[in-house]
Amino acid sequence: MAPDTVSLRYFLVLAQELNFTRAAARIGIAQPALSARMRRLETELGTALLVRNTRSVVLTTAGAALAESAPSALAALDRAWDTARGAAAGELGTLRIGYSLSAGAETAPALVDRLIRDNSGLDVGAVPMATPEISPAVADGRIDAGITRGEQPGRGVRRFLLRRARIGVQLSQHHPLAEHLEIEIADAAAYPLRLPDRAANPVIHDQLSALFRDTRLFRDTRPHPRFHTPAVSYDMSQRDLRDGVTLAPAGEAAAAALSAGLRWRPLRGAPSLTIHLVLPREQSPLHRRVRAVANALAHELGWLSGLPELPGPAELSD
Repeated sequence: MAPDTVSLRYFLVLAQELNFTRAAARIGIAQPALSARMRRLETELGTALLVRNTRSVVLTTAGAALAESAPSALAALDRAWDTARGAAAGELGTLRIGYSLSAGAETAPALVDRLIRDNSGLDVGAVPMATPEISPAVADGRIDAGITRGEQPGRGVRRFLLRRARIGVQLSQHHPLAEHLEIEIADAAAYPLRLPDRAANPVIHDQLSALFRDTRLFRDTRPHPRFHTPAVSYDMSQRDLRDGVTLAPAGEAAAAALSAGLRWRPLRGAPSLTIHLVLPREQSPLHRRVRAVANALAHELGWLSGLPELPGPAELSD
């Protein structure tokens, strides 16, 4: 029978002190209790470890061998316990995160960096994905977590608000509206507006188009907004913006990744866009760790400020 680790640790203290009184005081137990522990340890091992008399304690050959080999064995056992505890706390393992391209400029990198920095035992990988694919991939386990713009539909997942972002427009630095620190929604709607393909993110597409189509913003004489979708993928073609022809609605993170010659200006009075963390409905310690880190980061960076949200799809009006 292997000895209990507490008795083994007590033995190592005694092997250093070679004095029951000093060893018991160092450990913080009574001397009779230490003596009883050592007798039980010797019984479990089937050999004497100590030669005792009224004045001294001497290690036997077996005791000396145990005193030499036990520290490394205990250190290995401590590492095993730490590994088990880390796994139980979600601090170890492989974490796969899918994120939408619109979350890749700032939000996803910040979360991935914090997860890596605060959890050295995690192997974190992140990959851009089409927004409609993220929730299904989380639900069926292809990825562990997702970051999406807007509260995307999907079964088998839970969504947690990660960030509220001011909404504005990207436009040429020479555009007449670029001189304003804030732009009225109705003024922006007077120009062609570039929206991403609806198939890429139906939730955000519908929310943005509804924001500019809201009839309360327009007089009868003002034309309704004109929307168009670029022929290439997300944010690749910006000639129409640089030429001053078109405005592109975008969250405030776009201000940190603007191409040369472009500006980002917030829309006055516009509600916020939302970014969500997507996790499986049944969550492991690893998922709970991601949620805790994301929540702490969101509050630290002010991502959950009191901006109003865009209405959900059921609340949209044409």
